[in-house]
Amino acid sequence: MKSKLVILSLLLAGTAASASAQDKEKFYSESWKDNIFISVGAGVQGTTNPDSKFGKNLTPLINVSVGKFINPIWGFRGQVYGWKSKMTTDYPFAAINGPEVKREENYVGVNLDGMMNLTNLFCGYKPGRVFELNFFVGPSMNIVKNYGGWNAVYKEVKSEVGGKTVINDVLQPEGVGGTNPKNHDFRCLVGASLGLGAKFNVNEYLAIDLEARGQVTPSILGAYSSGKTDGYIHLTAGVTYTFGGKKFVSGGKVDQNAINDELNKYRDELAQAQTDLADAKNALANVKPVTKEVVKEIEVAGPRAIFFKIGSAKIDDYGMVNIQLAAKILKANPDKKYKVAGYCDEATGSAKWNQKLSEMRAQAVYDALVKEGVNKDQLELIGFGGTANMFGKNFLNRVVILE
Repeated sequence: MKSKLVILSLLLAGTAASASAQDKEKFYSESWKDNIFISVGAGVQGTTNPDSKFGKNLTPLINVSVGKFINPIWGFRGQVYGWKSKMTTDYPFAAINGPEVKREENYVGVNLDGMMNLTNLFCGYKPGRVFELNFFVGPSMNIVKNYGGWNAVYKEVKSEVGGKTVINDVLQPEGVGGTNPKNHDFRCLVGASLGLGAKFNVNEYLAIDLEARGQVTPSILGAYSSGKTDGYIHLTAGVTYTFGGKKFVSGGKVDQNAINDELNKYRDELAQAQTDLADAKNALANVKPVTKEVVKEIEVAGPRAIFFKIGSAKIDDYGMVNIQLAAKILKANPDKKYKVAGYCDEATGSAKWNQKLSEMRAQAVYDALVKEGVNKDQLELIGFGGTANMFGKNFLNRVVILE
């Protein structure tokens, strides 16, 4: 009776743990090599600067990106971009009515972007979807050889004001013997950027991209700009190629009604077992002892079940209770050997992934038992991969059995 109560309690705990998993279908990359992509793009860059109008600051821009989506929502990429930055300005000669001059610097930049697929986040992942909208944000670094300042040259100019002679120092124009830029050196300018990208999927391999990015960075034009920080707007069009095509494996969808039915069944059986135990205790109390006999209660190590969430090899609090109970029994039977057998449900994931996951689950239980003081020589690790409804329900096959 006591063993039955323990087993029913463990089954109830395991089923409740499975019920805590999300009821939405989950997708993930089965291998680190899946969903790696390369993108190329070209477009235009504009500089927002107080010294010049935006329309006079447009230059061509190219970029190349390599990245990976970990799942249909989250991804990352590195991007190399650049060409030149320019503006038409009279700085720093506006006070002497200097002419507007075209200033430009060639540069190369690097973006490190964290990516979020907004379409999949809010609408759920759908294989074969044509349109997707992505958000990206991250640090940037521009490498440029620009001027760090000016060698200002002034000339005394006399003028008559109110009958008096006034002498002013007037900045001299740029040129030989005049004011000229100085310190033409390479610099690394660290900033940040964010943006949105529209993706039109031609097929699972190829997509057409339209992206808009805003960037804030120390001025690429250096001393040519009066502002220490400039804003840049990038508008590009391009293509993306995903190596091997998009591959997101379904983690399955939990049947919440089936879980609730299973929970209710175990609750009923547990309640009945507790009632039977109480009746047995009452009956025993009314029996008059004939002989006094000392009986040593020995716990026998029977099967133990540690359940896992879908796609996971992490032991939750329910599982740790089972492991601690099992550890006490195993340590009380040091001469016995036990199998730590990991399983997955065959309905989700590939055979290769299920085999790896079953071994990871078995290893996690093995390590937890050893940590609880069980002799590792008592334990044998086995991973059985995916099984076809060994216990009648898919979610009950995500388990490690200790026997």
